This record gives sequence, structure tokens and C-alpha cells, in this order.
Amino acid sequence: MTRSGHPAHVRSLPYRPPLAWTTLLAFLGARAIPGVEAVDDEAYRRVIDVDGQAGHIEVRHRPERHALELRAWLPDARRVPQVAERVKRVFDLGADPHAIAAHFRADEVLGPRVRRLPGVRVPGAWDGFELGVRAILGQQVTVKGASTLAGRLVAICGRAIEPRSTGLTHVFPRPADLVAADLARLGVPVRRRECLQTFAAALASGTVSLTRHDAGASLAALPGFGDWTVQYVLMRACGEPDAFPASDLWLRRAAGASSVAVLLDRAEAWRPWRAYAAMYLWQSG
Repeated sequence: MTRSGHPAHVRSLPYRPPLAWTTLLAFLGARAIPGVEAVDDEAYRRVIDVDGQAGHIEVRHRPERHALELRAWLPDARRVPQVAERVKRVFDLGADPHAIAAHFRADEVLGPRVRRLPGVRVPGAWDGFELGVRAILGQQVTVKGASTLAGRLVAICGRAIEPRSTGLTHVFPRPADLVAADLARLGVPVRRRECLQTFAAALASGTVSLTRHDAGASLAALPGFGDWTVQYVLMRACGEPDAFPASDLWLRRAAGASSVAVLLDRAEAWRPWRAYAAMYLWQSG
């Protein structure tokens, strides 16, 4: 089978069980960017940019092998190992679920959740810029609303691909594409548009890098990046296992905390795995 004229390259990506695959897939599916990502009950698919050319990936669960199966259709087969490493980050395959469960087992808030749903992962991001844009669009709107906005943004300044496959139509825009785009049709407030383009310009210029140790401080200095957005990006784009968006209303409700301060105090016991604690609390909803 080929896509975009490229043969499929298959890799098996092992993980340490258990893996809450259905939960992980549902989380990614709810936040999938129309035209770029497609998720059904069995697989995750998306368009990727490989050295300026479009490629496709598909990821399925092979529980009998304790592995995910990656199929990649790429313009350059030499990029398969690089793509595989990024897929491992998206699905958090490096996590040690036993160590995380042991840390939370005695906690009155998280213990029952861990026993009920073992193997929850922190979904990563294929691309840090893409995740940051999605986080900005998610401010003060529903998850579904943010996905709709992301699809609209892709239609405005993403790169269309041919041939189209299973609802996958575009490569997500690069920072420079977003900087140059006219976002008046996006349907968000002016300040949100300015935040998007300031973030894109900062990444395009190298002023902000999501791979540096000071990524959190650099993001916090940008207009429109409050604590929730910074922590969410650190959690999913930077792979910070202790990131924790404490200002999230649902986290407070799920933890039974009356305020951000109370939640942060309670979350001290969850270090250094607060990002996993957040995932367990979100799953309560």
C-alpha cells in the first residue's frame, strides 16, 4: 500500500505495560485538528512535514506484543527512525506506569483512579509549535471549539496536500506561515490573533525554543501566555512530567480543592509526576 506515492515503512514501538490505549486515543481524538489528524476507535493518523514534503503516519495498538505499530509513508526512508522517536513522545511510550502507580497508590484522591484505570499516559505532541497554537486556541473555549478553530486556521494558512487521504488534507502551518497569514477570518478576538502571531514569530526567530530548559520562563514572557497555557505546553510539548496547570477549573473540581492555592498544596505530594496526576483528574470528566 502506498500513500502520496510512497511505500509504507512499518516499525514496532514497544512500551512497558499497562497502557490505557483507549483513554489515550480518546484524548487525542477529542483534540484532533481537522485536515491534519484523524482518529477512530482503532488508529491515530496524521499528515507530517518531512523536510518540507508531506508524509503520513498511522499508529495502531498491538497489545499482544506490548507495542504500537507505526506505519509511515515518507518521501525519504532515512527519516523513519526520527519519525519513530517522535511518535514515541506523542504516545509517552517512555513512561514507567508501575513507578507512577506506586507513587499515587496511597493517595486518597488519585489512588482509586489509578486502580480503576492503570497505565494512563501524558499525550505528547508531534510538534511543539502546533501544540502551542492549539493551546492558545483552547483558551476559554471548549475542547471541541478549539479543534474547530484549529481546523479553520489550517484551512487559512496550512499547506494543502495531494492526493488527499482519509480526511487528511493539509500540513500544519509553520511559524513563518502563521506570521504572514491574515487571521481576520479565524473568528477569534484581536488579542488572540496577536498572541498566535507573536508566539509564531518568537519561534521563527529563535527567541523562544521549546527544547531549552528556560522554555517556561520564555513562554510566560509572551503576551497571552498565562499559567494554564504555559503549564499545558510544558506538559505536552516539552515532556515535563511535573508540569501542572493548577488554574484549570476541572482539575480543582476533580481534586475537591476550593482554590488554586489549595490544589497546589495538595499537589505537592504528587511530585515529580504532577502531569500524570492532571491526566488522571481530567479522566474523571
